Amino acid sequence: MKKLFVVLLMSVAASIGAQTSPAKKELVAKVLQLQQPAIEGVARALAEQPAALLMQSAGTVMQTRTPPDKREAIAREIQADVKKYVDEAVPLVRDRAVKLAPVAIGTMLDERFTEEELVQLIAIIESPVNRKFQQMGGEMQKNLQDRLVAETKGLMEPKIKALQLAVAGRLGIPVSAPAASSGARVPASPASK
Repeated sequence: MKKLFVVLLMSVAASIGAQTSPAKKELVAKVLQLQQPAIEGVARALAEQPAALLMQSAGTVMQTRTPPDKREAIAREIQADVKKYVDEAVPLVRDRAVKLAPVAIGTMLDERFTEEELVQLIAIIESPVNRKFQQMGGEMQKNLQDRLVAETKGLMEPKIKALQLAVAGRLGIPVSAPAASSGARVPASPASK
């Protein structure tokens, strides 16, 4: 009797897992492919956010702590540091976002849309399906962003810290406590949100 129950339970589990047809999987993949620029945009914004906040803080600190005749040169150096960070961080986070999208977004599409709805979505027909997809946009973005932060936190924190230290050094702020000595807030990494 116990074996029969286990076999029955396994067959139910297998049928639940097998509900997605190959055709539906292809449709979900097509939607993800069409949405790749938006997925990459989320990744870019997430990777650039700490640098933008740091630039803003650095600008404030420079106005109060840097002699006017040195501001332009220091600003160029900081911009070079930020560019280096962005050039390294964006591809890393973008690649992870594209990798995570099938789980973070594709699963949601698979669960909430039928094959017919996915066909309509891909064709970009004005329909209730399109509105439904648009309403999910924020939730999908948040789901991807949360997973992306968790996935890249260990990789990004050392890069963000190195950038913070480089900027603090250029501003003449003691490295041991860059934010405390100036009263300026050095932004935390996006993973600490």
